[in-house]
Amino acid sequence: MNATPATHTATRTIEVGIGAVTIADVVDVARNGYGVALTAESLTAIAESRARIEALAADPTPVYGVSTGFGALATRHIPAHLRTQLQRSLIRSHAAGSGPEVEREVIRALMLLRLSTLATGRTGVRPVVAHAYADLLTAGITPVVHEYGSLGCSGDLAPLAHVAMAIIGEGSVRTADGELTDAATALAAHGLEPVVLAEKEGLALINGTDGMLGQLALAITDLDHLLKLADIAAAMSVEGLLGTDQVFAADLQTLRPHPGQGAAASNMVRLLADSPIVASHAGPDCTRVQDAYSLRCAPQVAGGARDTVDHARLVAGRELASAVDNPVVTLDGRVRSNGNFHGAPVAYVLDFLAIVTADVAGISERRTDRFLDVARNHGLTPFLADDPGVDSGLMIAQYTQAAVVSELKRLASPASVDSIPSSAMQEDHVSMGWSGARKLRRSIDGLTRVLAIEILTAARGIDLRSPLEPSPATGAVLRTLREKVQGPGTDRFLSPEIEAAVDLAASGALVAAAENAIGALA
Repeated sequence: MNATPATHTATRTIEVGIGAVTIADVVDVARNGYGVALTAESLTAIAESRARIEALAADPTPVYGVSTGFGALATRHIPAHLRTQLQRSLIRSHAAGSGPEVEREVIRALMLLRLSTLATGRTGVRPVVAHAYADLLTAGITPVVHEYGSLGCSGDLAPLAHVAMAIIGEGSVRTADGELTDAATALAAHGLEPVVLAEKEGLALINGTDGMLGQLALAITDLDHLLKLADIAAAMSVEGLLGTDQVFAADLQTLRPHPGQGAAASNMVRLLADSPIVASHAGPDCTRVQDAYSLRCAPQVAGGARDTVDHARLVAGRELASAVDNPVVTLDGRVRSNGNFHGAPVAYVLDFLAIVTADVAGISERRTDRFLDVARNHGLTPFLADDPGVDSGLMIAQYTQAAVVSELKRLASPASVDSIPSSAMQEDHVSMGWSGARKLRRSIDGLTRVLAIEILTAARGIDLRSPLEPSPATGAVLRTLREKVQGPGTDRFLSPEIEAAVDLAASGALVAAAENAIGALA
């Protein structure tokens, strides 16, 4: 598949070489449509390790993955004339996924990360195989991968096999514009030739943590954004509920020096700076002793989540720098079986992130609920309704938020503590990292919705404090929201307004509004 493509979808490329790709590289290829190019150094390393594999292929002594079967069938020595069939059969049999299609960005991330391992020169494939993955990514051809099929050990086997099917000209793919077609047709449209896999190559294409790692990289990126949004939502709730910003002072945070907490508290201070609403009740006449935990402890929760994301980033960085395959060609030319394909390190942090995602959503929902309860919202109308009794206000928006939070609590149950044996007990302990990644993606979507509903609610609460004005930062967020969602009034069809708020939350527009007013948030 080393032909020059007739057409390219990508207009920008990243270089993939012996070293690690970054999380930013994953996002650029997965979401922004970047193509890829292999470095000359990488192609040299690939060719050198391939020479070692070809020497072993000619040796009468069986070598796992080169001249034997796989997994529980590794005891059979495969003669040379059957090895092309062996590789093709491996890919076909392992492409056993089922269920809904996996998102395009996840598949592109997976492909990039498999290519990154191939580019290290430690897998023993020919350069033509690495070029095949680069060509698919650059052309925007995305193999169809299904939800179920990976146990997160011996690699994300089924997802990776479905991708490998495409480079041999088999299976289903989607074109850059989303059209479903067969792989052979899509390759031909770009002037690409299917690859005939040689010894070791099929195995090298499916032994990796690339699916779970790609989803981890995307999740870290999303949570970096959403935790800023959580601080914005909390700040708006502090304003709308007549809370105080004094508890977020830097000297109080240094008494408990968790870096994430300090960052979140600093954000809160800046977001609430120069707020006439906060100033209106900050004097000696205020009878409020202290705010509820959901307001007062917002930095502790969002900060703990930040520190967990940073731990996940550390693990992701190590995994991005790894060459995961079995067997692997070592730097001194040995070919050795190993267990580096086990997804446990990645699986654990995927579960950690699902836990903190659920908790950040949980504290957000508690703040929303306070706005709607006349006993706790400090002078606002019940449910922020225009004419309570005639109007229900935002009553059921909180129901929707609560339903999502309840779902997130279920998704926070860790996948990595489960294991189910496979391959006739050869693979008798597995990580379930792919499952952890899939549920984390659902959790991140849920958190986005929960935060959007809190902001929708807090914005109405702030509006109802008129003529008092919000801070410059929260005011900018409120104005951005009001471009898509009307202010207080009689009951309206609420679902479209919630979805508009969710779109603004997911797109980055709300965070951008705050940062345009006060500068970048931590």
